Amino acid sequence: MSLLSRLLRGTFNTCTIRRFSSAATAAISPPKKSLSSIVNDERNPKRLVEKFKTACESERFRANIAVYDRTVRRLVAAKRVHFVEEILEEQKKYPDMSKEGFAARIISLYGKAGLVENAQKVFDEMPDRNCKRSVLSFNALLSAYGVSKRFDVVEQLFSDLPDKLSIKPDIVSYNTLIKALCEKGSLSEAVALLDEIENKGLKPDIITFNTLLLSSYLQGEFEQGEEIWAKMAEKNVGKDIRSYNARLLGLANERKSEVLVYLFEELKASGIKPDVYSFNAMIRGSINQGEMEEAKSWYKEIVKQGYRPDKATLALLIPALCKGEDFGCAIELCKETFSKRYLVGETTLQQLVDELVKGGKRGEAEEIVEMAKNNDFLKFKLDLLAEEE
Repeated sequence: MSLLSRLLRGTFNTCTIRRFSSAATAAISPPKKSLSSIVNDERNPKRLVEKFKTACESERFRANIAVYDRTVRRLVAAKRVHFVEEILEEQKKYPDMSKEGFAARIISLYGKAGLVENAQKVFDEMPDRNCKRSVLSFNALLSAYGVSKRFDVVEQLFSDLPDKLSIKPDIVSYNTLIKALCEKGSLSEAVALLDEIENKGLKPDIITFNTLLLSSYLQGEFEQGEEIWAKMAEKNVGKDIRSYNARLLGLANERKSEVLVYLFEELKASGIKPDVYSFNAMIRGSINQGEMEEAKSWYKEIVKQGYRPDKATLALLIPALCKGEDFGCAIELCKETFSKRYLVGETTLQQLVDELVKGGKRGEAEEIVEMAKNNDFLKFKLDLLAEEE
């Protein structure tokens, strides 16, 4: 019996099974778990790898994109990158590697694990496996370097490979390059690609514009962001929640409160439901205007609309409440965070503790330290500083 058969069927032997009638066995036997469930349910990284490699004997399992992606993300989160390499190298023994779609998936997964040299090797070895290299695998390679923050390499590959391999970049290729340039800080170069894209007979899409929008506002280039926003209307590119959230953030940072509120109303009128990022932008705008009661109201709206405050929400509100010496509200918010299991950053909690000590509320600070240490959700070891004289 193969390892795969054992994994699926367990260790029952046929002699034992014959003792029962088929009807009785059907009545008492639990439903057989799928290979994906067997892999997904494993919590031990080493056993996860073994089960994954065994499951890969199934062609159907190898076609499951989601389980590959989930397994790589879990191993990366567990800081077991060497296990990622082990399971992906295992794929090379299967005939699927001669199919470009499968090879491109492996390249992308290597990129998500930061193993760009392995990703490059898979791409370089594709001709040896009689596997064609088109814009599909080219984009996967660009993305692998992009997510690994190797922005200069993305630029170099985009410049060199299309002519060398007779590959015509598509809008996905350009979007990857634009994202790399934006993250590198070369916003003007990224924006200039809009003209090149159209000159190549392609059309910028919502991803193109959203990348440029967010980068413009994040980098403090508000006027550039407004030009991109206007160009979306000019090119008849419909806006989505990411588009609105990017501009809401830009307006909040620029303290343009009236336009900010107007845009939020426009967002709702468009039929798009605001999300936690939308409300975070409104909280930021209120804080920047010194309107703390308004900021608290926006916070309540997050919960009222069925969302959970995230790290950014709490990183905005708790320091602002401390700055305004509204320690009571900050403490209540902190307690709510633990009781309702909201994600919060250690830096945010440490800042609260420090401000409480500085404000002569050492007892309350000690309570937060104990709560962070002994709760059953997220445990933090916070420092309790000596009171300033």
